[in-house]
Amino acid sequence: MKKLLRAAAVAAAAALALTACGGGGSTANPANVAPTGEIKPREISWLLSRPADGAVINIMKKLADDYAKDHPGFSLNLITTPDRPSYIQKLETLAAANKLPELFDTDATPFAQQLAKQGKMVDADKLLKSLNLYDNYRPGALDYQRFDDGSLYMIPFQFELEFIWYNKALLEKAGVSVPKSLDDIPAMCTSLRNAGITPIAIDGQDQWPLERYVAYQPFREAGPDFVQKLKKGEASFSDAPGQKTVQWMAALGKANCFQDGFSSQGYSDAQNQFTSGQAAMYNIGTWELPSLATDKLNPAVRDNIDFFTLPTTAGSVTSANEFVSPSGIGMAVNSKTYDPLVSDFLKFALEKYPTEYAATGALSPTTNVQTTIPANATPLYKKALETANDLGDKQAMPWDTQLDPTTNGRLQQELVLLVQGNITPEQFTTTMNDAIKQNAPKFFK
Repeated sequence: MKKLLRAAAVAAAAALALTACGGGGSTANPANVAPTGEIKPREISWLLSRPADGAVINIMKKLADDYAKDHPGFSLNLITTPDRPSYIQKLETLAAANKLPELFDTDATPFAQQLAKQGKMVDADKLLKSLNLYDNYRPGALDYQRFDDGSLYMIPFQFELEFIWYNKALLEKAGVSVPKSLDDIPAMCTSLRNAGITPIAIDGQDQWPLERYVAYQPFREAGPDFVQKLKKGEASFSDAPGQKTVQWMAALGKANCFQDGFSSQGYSDAQNQFTSGQAAMYNIGTWELPSLATDKLNPAVRDNIDFFTLPTTAGSVTSANEFVSPSGIGMAVNSKTYDPLVSDFLKFALEKYPTEYAATGALSPTTNVQTTIPANATPLYKKALETANDLGDKQAMPWDTQLDPTTNGRLQQELVLLVQGNITPEQFTTTMNDAIKQNAPKFFK
């Protein structure tokens, strides 16, 4: 919690410093996506917030080595900080000091949009089109990276679908079925608890998984526009969609939906709760297919595992095939250091990346390759992948990529207190409305 508070504080301070510096004197042209001149090999750096042993990093290392064979002197320096709060602190400190590397990871956050407005990031829309790669990308993968105005400054390397995985045997034991509505879940949790079963396993330590839940009711009630208005202070938690989610979150807590002590338990704790058969449900994305849909899964629960997509509600303005479908943190290109070498390497890497990535069993952000289903996959693996073929046009955006950093940090704290019953829905509403009113004007003008 303290680390998150520090990160949020630094984020806000860095943002203000960045705003004050007015672009730091960079004369780069973000629209100049086809620089001319000699390709001079050198080391370039990529500031990352990804698992050090993950597919994205491993593939890009390989592609950088392949590129270096024909371009002696070239190397790709990967600066990895998987811990997201620490990464945000590093990114925003470097941005304020005008010391961003050639490539850097960022979500489509208010802070990133400030960077783009100040000309510090190459226009990714124009870049991908100049490389003749734009049409290969899934529209949803690109849309996830866009800012509110539709501009695109980040390149996706993933495409994920988020499901609610469940244990059929545990639901049957409790006499409940897959919920038809989000509104059914609190009562479902009560029935599971009465049967001695933990309803939902969640990673409470990292806080973003709980924040996923607060986005669900407004997405069904009012669509993706609600959070766009909320973050700017044009809507509030006092409005109908806001109250719907506040009351629902409080109801989830009152029904003891999450495992005991969830706020101090991490990612592996939640996963183990579900895969060991202790918890009935687990909300997670397709990046966990190797753990949930292959023979690596505990044989005692393997045949009982299935998933459902985000339930709708009565009067939903979004459809059942519209839910959280993120393309992960995106890669931005520093306009100040963008030159023929960076351009040439990106063309080489981005052309080859999708094939390499799909071969790992993951959904590519592009549609020009087919995912390889592992030999040890269960039928759920294919079922999950095929869900990508029937997605609607709207997607539920994670709120941690939408809210200003200070408000987001406060929301994550208050959500835990609300779910634990330490504050009332009325107190939560007042606190969050005040936080938005105070912080939004610094980021949204």
